[in-house]
Amino acid sequence: MSSHSTSAGESPVSGIPAMLANSAWQIVATAGVAAVVLGVLVLVWPGATLVLVGTLFGIYLLISGAFQIAGAFGNHVPGHLRALGLLSGALSVLLGLICFRGPMESILLLAIWIGFGWLLRGIMQVSVAMSSDVLPARGWQITFGVIGVIAGIVLITSPITSIATLTLLAGIWLVVLGLFEVVHAVQLRSRLRS
Repeated sequence: MSSHSTSAGESPVSGIPAMLANSAWQIVATAGVAAVVLGVLVLVWPGATLVLVGTLFGIYLLISGAFQIAGAFGNHVPGHLRALGLLSGALSVLLGLICFRGPMESILLLAIWIGFGWLLRGIMQVSVAMSSDVLPARGWQITFGVIGVIAGIVLITSPITSIATLTLLAGIWLVVLGLFEVVHAVQLRSRLRS
């Protein structure tokens, strides 16, 4: 048997695409755990200052945006949706940077921008899941995307003016979002190994 042949358990894909496919569940799990940790921190310190909240959200949005940009190059993303994934990730990075502008930024603007980021991410996730029949955990992807769209619309149409309310809502949302991502990562891992 030749050393170049592929055994039954090995993937015929190699190189960077294989590496991305094999690490996809780890990336999703890391983002999920980061969201849960951030959500718990926000809930534990409800009286946090705008600077702390802005910094925490900025870090989360930067990490989330970087993962979205990397995920846009995955094999499971159809070519016509890669641009939307890149746009969504770039917007998330931009929103993260806006959070670092300082305490003088309006909480109203922050709520609208966070809502817009969640809306775009949700639309992107639903679009990818609806257009790809072979996507692992497709139902979770659609559910997660719809929740993101709804949360984004609520934040855009009814901006939250109280930092305590925004902190509480964001903390709860991040915990729920993170748990969904961790469950999705576990399903993705089992699907990739079967």
